[in-house]
Parts: sequence; C-alpha cells; structure tokens
Amino acid sequence: MKFSLLSLARQALKGHQGWPEQWRSPEPKSAYDAVIVGAGGHGLATAYYMAKEHGMRNIAVLEKGWLGGGNTGRNTTIIRSNYLWEPSEAIYGHAHTLWGGLSQELNYNVMFSPRGVMLIAHSHHDAQSFKRHIYANRLAGTQNEWLTPQQAKEFCPLLNIDASIRYPIVGAALQRKGGTARHDAVAWGYARGASRLGVDIIENCEVKGINRDPSGAVSGLETTRGPIATRKIGVVAAGNTSVIMAMAGVRMPLESFPLQALVSEPLKPVMPCVVMSNTIHAYMSQSDKGELVIGAGMDGYTSYSQMGGLHIATQTLEAICEMFPTVSRLRMLRNWGGIVDTTPDRSPIISKTPVPGLFVNCGWGTGGFKATPGSGHVFAHQVATGEPHPINAPFTLDRFRTGGLINEAAAAAVAH
Repeated sequence: MKFSLLSLARQALKGHQGWPEQWRSPEPKSAYDAVIVGAGGHGLATAYYMAKEHGMRNIAVLEKGWLGGGNTGRNTTIIRSNYLWEPSEAIYGHAHTLWGGLSQELNYNVMFSPRGVMLIAHSHHDAQSFKRHIYANRLAGTQNEWLTPQQAKEFCPLLNIDASIRYPIVGAALQRKGGTARHDAVAWGYARGASRLGVDIIENCEVKGINRDPSGAVSGLETTRGPIATRKIGVVAAGNTSVIMAMAGVRMPLESFPLQALVSEPLKPVMPCVVMSNTIHAYMSQSDKGELVIGAGMDGYTSYSQMGGLHIATQTLEAICEMFPTVSRLRMLRNWGGIVDTTPDRSPIISKTPVPGLFVNCGWGTGGFKATPGSGHVFAHQVATGEPHPINAPFTLDRFRTGGLINEAAAAAVAH
C-alpha cells in the first residue's frame, strides 16, 4: 500500500485497522541468488538497490536479531559530507545527494532535516585543520564555510563563547546542508521498499558458517534457521564484520570499539543545529521528540560489548555543560552503546575479497549512518556486477597491501 493523504484518510475512517505489514517475514528458502548478512541501514539499502536497479529479486537479508537493532538503531543520526580527501567527498557527497529525495524514493518519511552541522574549533591547530577541509570541500563543490565565534553563536544561541572556559571557542566550520534523519525510519523505509520488490528479510537468523566449494568460491551459509545455498554473499555487519569474515578464512584490518550516546529529558525546541567538538569528544543535537541527543568519542579499548565505560559518558557531559551551560540542570533519560568497526586509515572498505563471491562493506567507524543511501547504492553495484562502482573503487580491501590509503583520521576524529 502506498502512503498518501488519500490512503491516510481512508485508514482513518477504518480506525487505522487496515494497514498491512510494512515488510514480509518469510521462512528462508533453501537457495538465493545473493544473500546480504546484516539488516541494518547499509544492508537493507544494498538489497533495495540490487532489486530496484539491477533486477535481482531472489535475494535474502539475514539478521541475527531484529531489523535495525544494531548500529542503525543506536547512532546519533548525524548527516554531513565535509570530508577531506576526494574519494571520501565522493562517497559521502553521493549519499548526501540521495538523502534529499530519500523520503520520496521510498514513499516513507525518513525525517531528513538539513538544519546544519557545525564543527567547533578550540585551538589554532583546530582552525587550521578545519580551514584546510573548507578549502578542499570548495574545490570539490561541497558547501562548507568558516564562522567566527560570534557568527557561531548567532547560528546556535546556546553556545558558550566565553574566552575563559577551559577549551575556548575560536571559530567553527559550518555545513549548512548537513543535518539529521530518523534512524529507525531509514531502516524501516528500506525494508519496506526491498520487501515490496521481492527481497526476503529474515530476522532471528544468525550466520554460523560460510561454505566454500572445491574451487574456493562461496557456496552457501550455515545459519540458525538452516543451510542456505548462494553464490554471492555481501557482508554488512558493522562491528561484527571480522567475526563473519573469519568464517570464510578472511582476516580483516578492523578493530571494534564501543561508542556511547545519551539522551536527555525532552524540551521545547532549543537546539537549532548539530554542534560537534572533536577536541573534547562531544556533540549534541535535538530530536523531533525534544530530547537532546548527546554523543561521545569511542571508548579506549576494543570490545564487542554494546556498553561502554561510565567515565567516558561523564567526561562527555562535563564538556557539554561547559559548551552549553544552559542545559547543565537537565536529567539524562537513557545511555547506550554500539559497536563501531574502524580501519587503520579511518575510511570504509567497500570491496570484493580474495574469496570469489564474497563481498564486504565495513569499516565505517563512527560515521556510517550518514553514508547509508550512498553506501547501499554503490555496494549493490559491486555485489550485483562483481565490479566496483567508480565511487567505491578506491575503498578496496587491497589498499592496505598496496599502501593506497585514504587517511581520514583527522576528518573523522570524533568522526560523526
């Protein structure tokens, strides 16, 4: 059923009792043309574009838990594209372009809000680094601009620009077209769209093994819901990617870390944009429900836990209260964590692997949500055709052997 004003009016007359399920929940088939492992935003987007643009309908998306229950449902929903290097500008810029029309594309309101993303500079080094990004972005046609402390406060009145604070604000980089979207809606929209095109979305189906034929190519998967035969597997499992890939004998250049976030009690609108500080590892925006959404930097130890150290959250809140003293008396409602997978150069891997038929999309670190539509679009091309899309071609797994790194560590920093 297509969402529209007319369908809403019709359902209202029926007491909203006639809405169908948003996506099907079938039993897994014994074989598929391709299987995507991971029903987060990137995995669902991959399946959607494989079906829509490449005509592959016999596809399954496997999820060990519930749809969108991993990092997609645990991130802080920031969207921006002001990265430093050309390959990063291309992939994040491609995603940013798709965000603008995604609600219409999926016939599902993903609540994309281009309210602006402001990165705070606290030192001369910060200012130099951000201005370098601004100049590089302008050359690539990406909007980004420098603000004085006074201009930053005009854009975000809550900001404390007093020169006596521990980390005084010396300026800011602003991407006016950056913003936020509703993470759950993105997963639900892609799931609904993919299911409508014939993709099977199979929840509570954990992958336990990857089978290979005598030639070494993939031949199927062992799951908790039985074996599934396939000749193409796309692994999009975020922090658990290394575990899945090890089942096929592929060692990945990844480390997994906890990353924490918090939300406050709801308020009337007070925060007009997203504000981020790489130096003090804190950032804040306001959700449509009125909660202040606050994020921290990664915990300092590798882990597969979806929890983090209390001291990290405490330090983040101390920094937030200094930058935004107005909110210092608010109560926090919830605190949670996700598992982020990071590469040595802090750029993703969207690539084929040494195992024929096995493809991987991982290494997004703390910045995966913003890339969701672009990542899914180019990875769908990679899996469907076996060859990279021009945009994801630089993000090969082989770059860690050849030395063709895409060093976004400075651009990533907190790296949302």
